[in-house]
Amino acid sequence: MTKKERYAYILDYFRQQMPVVTTELQFSSAFQLLCATLLSAQCTDKRINQVTPALFARYPSAKEMAQAEPEDVFEYVKSVSYPNSKSRHLVEMARMLVSDFGGEVPADMDNLVRLPGVGRKTANVMQAVWFGRAAMAVDTHVFRVSHRLGLVPASANTPLKVEQQLMRNIPADDIPDAHHWLLLHGRYVCTSRKPHCEKCPFQGICPKII
Repeated sequence: MTKKERYAYILDYFRQQMPVVTTELQFSSAFQLLCATLLSAQCTDKRINQVTPALFARYPSAKEMAQAEPEDVFEYVKSVSYPNSKSRHLVEMARMLVSDFGGEVPADMDNLVRLPGVGRKTANVMQAVWFGRAAMAVDTHVFRVSHRLGLVPASANTPLKVEQQLMRNIPADDIPDAHHWLLLHGRYVCTSRKPHCEKCPFQGICPKII
């Protein structure tokens, strides 16, 4: 099977089986999605969705959070991973949004990655989910699944290299959905320690790169 055929097979399956897909994080604004995505680093979406309702009730926008101190925000996020640094980043991010962007989340990549705590993956999530652009966020699930299914070569050994490979081979219209397709496949089927190969629709073409 050629690389082109492999991509076609996998993408055709997801288009048919998961035509409507989005993040499992809960949010009602660009600011809330940005906060939730920042908090989700090395933490489950389930945990984030447990803490964000109270956080967003207290700080519904950047304006309110910019007036807080990190120790105030910490009380709402202390059950997530790395709560000290994340609470600091949230407050610093909100303050920059207010001071530099009128309290609104910027749409372009360069300004997004200027925000404290916002790396390329988080910025790509915002680009794809909120702004509907062809951006590929590569988290640990996307990285793992891309290698295991043979979508990228072993030499693609960084998230950026995986992102570049996927962007070259996935049609632009599919890219925002493809991030979620690969992520959810990694979260529920092609899991890290014990992949559920018996449930995998790609078992017949999987090169078993584990």
